[in-house]
Amino acid sequence: MPPSLTSLTDDARIALDNLGDRASSLVNPSIRLGVTGLSRAGKTVFISSLVHNLLNGGRLPLFEPVRSGRVSRVRLEPQPDDAIPRFQYEDHIQALVRERVWPDSTRAISELRITLDYQSASGWSRMFSRGRLSIDIVDYPGEWLLDLPLLAQDYRTFSANTVSLARSGVRAELSREWLALAESVDAEATGDEMAARRLSEAFAAYLKACKSDERSLSTLPPGRFLMPGDLDGSPALTFSPLPHVPEERAPKGSLRAMMERRYEAYKSVVVKPFFREHFARLDRQIVLIDALQAINRGEEAVHDLERALGDVLACFRPGTNSLLSSLLGRRIDKVLVAATKADHLHHESHDRLERITARLVDRAIRRIGMAGAGIEVMAIASVRATREATVTEGGHVLPVIVGTPMAGETIGSEVFDGLRKTAVFPGDLPASPDVLFRGADGGQPEFPEINFVRFRPPALEETSGGLKLSVPHIRLDRALQFLLGDRLA
Repeated sequence: MPPSLTSLTDDARIALDNLGDRASSLVNPSIRLGVTGLSRAGKTVFISSLVHNLLNGGRLPLFEPVRSGRVSRVRLEPQPDDAIPRFQYEDHIQALVRERVWPDSTRAISELRITLDYQSASGWSRMFSRGRLSIDIVDYPGEWLLDLPLLAQDYRTFSANTVSLARSGVRAELSREWLALAESVDAEATGDEMAARRLSEAFAAYLKACKSDERSLSTLPPGRFLMPGDLDGSPALTFSPLPHVPEERAPKGSLRAMMERRYEAYKSVVVKPFFREHFARLDRQIVLIDALQAINRGEEAVHDLERALGDVLACFRPGTNSLLSSLLGRRIDKVLVAATKADHLHHESHDRLERITARLVDRAIRRIGMAGAGIEVMAIASVRATREATVTEGGHVLPVIVGTPMAGETIGSEVFDGLRKTAVFPGDLPASPDVLFRGADGGQPEFPEINFVRFRPPALEETSGGLKLSVPHIRLDRALQFLLGDRLA
């Protein structure tokens, strides 16, 4: 985030926080891992599976410290930040493992500390290192991350950008009621609380319609309009962009002045504290995306996901941490963008999902003029809810996935009860991601038909002692190696 987005006071507080973190790390080495996800990406499931596999000796062959047997003990410990709610790992894993339901997504920031005792691979390091690393997992909604670019926008710019986007594509239909209301008000007249409330409610309804499963759009700031929490009804959330905002100063006491003041309050009360107290202290970051859902919804959802990724990646400053940068301005030196739900595809399409995600990221970073160093892309399934099989139909052998569809899921005319397993041919992703992006290059994009079915979490066997085996996954170990492997060398 460019320095101009923070005041000298903000910079001083960030530096003090980083000094405190650095001093604490001298006694107890730690790394702060940010976990966020765009809508429906499954970050709660990712954190729960990651912790469960580490605690229960899960199959992690590509996570070198575990594979080589250098990790001797793993445990949960009290988190260092007492003012942040704890990530309720036990409740979430109970839902996954015992009840076989997907846990509720978190709608606010939370934190969890997991500590690993290990033996360094270097004999020299073993002489000077305690062989202990605490991982502070900071879980926060992706919508909050998409708010950070607002720090560089005044109210007029924010309004122009938001209204322009709302008038494009499918958003034009979803925003019709809000825009009609915004066009009808006299923004220069005396500010009216009820008018502000009607505008903000119509604007929030438009954002929620964009986020719905039927549309699956991703660029949805301001994020707190979708998850207001304890700010619900506050003036900081009772505002709306306006069309045709003039350059001259708003008349004192006018509706436009009220909207502008509340927008600035939103940045000061909501966005800046998140940036200063949480985001600016992160060392590593994983961004989870539901690329399959976007592909399923078509061209506009894919381009909107690309736009959101550009906004997200613009918030990061990948680069190598030095002692000085850690003290004065911490840098996130590794960012992983992971497309989730790879278990909804046969493994033959996993590398294709990864290539599509890489293409999305490449296009996003080119759009914002950013280098791709320190950014990795992969396709994962935090919890593998299906297994693979083959069926013969019409003399052809088809690769299928087998799982238990959630109650109410339908395939054709069949409605599932949440108990019976079924085999699904998921379809194939294109061998080249180019066919999805031809619209931007002069040709017509082509989107595959993917049979997207929501499955229940898998039934896990128990050991003789009654302990559930670790949650199955796809490439969680590869993600851990990229994010943490060097810190456990």
